[in-house]
Amino acid sequence: MSELVMTRELVYRAFTDPDQLSRWFGPIGWSVPRDSVDVDARVGGHQRLTMVSDTDPSQSSPVNATFTEVVENELLVGEEEAFGNRMYLRLEFHDEGGKTRLVLHQGPFTEELENMTREGWGSSFTKLDDLLTARA
Repeated sequence: MSELVMTRELVYRAFTDPDQLSRWFGPIGWSVPRDSVDVDARVGGHQRLTMVSDTDPSQSSPVNATFTEVVENELLVGEEEAFGNRMYLRLEFHDEGGKTRLVLHQGPFTEELENMTREGWGSSFTKLDDLLTARA
């Protein structure tokens, strides 16, 4: 019997390594071209990327975030511009017996944007699971 363990370092890198981020970020049906990704994971640093619709490449959604708190393998906090709104984002990476629990806080949202964002993260996490399973 085997067990798949995904350390928080592995999960954290999926959010901070441009090569990995471009492979999973964005909901299913959207891609992130590698050349659009730039990450500087430090306080005052940034995460920039552009999501592009797979069916209509003229549709795109840029993400431009600035990190306000960074604790390697534990915490990413920042502010981002998305959909014409300024939002707060907090990602916590918790080690739980060699596995990782990810806690995400984001907002504020309108009700419509909250539902769309919740669906987008859920879809993105499906792609993240696939990436991490292949890496483990």
